[in-house]
Amino acid sequence: MPGKYLALDLGIAKEIPDGGDWRASSPLGISCASVWASDSNQPVIWHGRIPGGGPSNQMSREESQSMVRSLEAMVNQSGYTLLTWNGLNFDFPVLAEESGLSAECKKLAIDHVDMMFHVFCIRGHFLGLEAAALGMGLPGKTPGMTGKDAPNYWAEGRHQEVLDYLAQDVRTTLDVARSCDDRGSLTWNSRAGNLQEVNLPLGWLPVKEALNEPEPDTSWMT
Repeated sequence: MPGKYLALDLGIAKEIPDGGDWRASSPLGISCASVWASDSNQPVIWHGRIPGGGPSNQMSREESQSMVRSLEAMVNQSGYTLLTWNGLNFDFPVLAEESGLSAECKKLAIDHVDMMFHVFCIRGHFLGLEAAALGMGLPGKTPGMTGKDAPNYWAEGRHQEVLDYLAQDVRTTLDVARSCDDRGSLTWNSRAGNLQEVNLPLGWLPVKEALNEPEPDTSWMT
């Protein structure tokens, strides 16, 4: 059955060096964040605010904590399943650090669906959201901008461009999940141009269940 999803993504305030471990650059700060519900036609946006009401450089600890509480309410009271692409390895650790609500973020993380982590558990390698979207015949991410650009754009005051980029990311995440639910599998093209497929007979599994997948055969990897 297609899930009642709530796709989540956040933007960071500090640029990460190319090829660097983001943890070495932390704390990264959160410039903004967005969720898009499967039963909604628009996203919900969070960002820090200056006294006049405009966007601040990054969310405060109190603002980050408020976002965590909102996510908990959407999951526990409204019945949504949180959905990310690589949220287990990035979004939730950043949110835990910025909010200080480590236990709450761990609970949200282990119970949510991280599609990339599910693919990793089955195949033993990472996969980008753009490749997954294009492989499923979907539009994909915002052209002409990358996640690396977002911190600089935000710092330059180009807030709406970043918010639009983030909204497209959560919309793409949601569309990939629903398309795979309909088809029962995820397909994409490898860098060599070969069609790849992961069957999802039980749909997307939350992290705590994806962990129980048999170890993948990675003997083909160099």
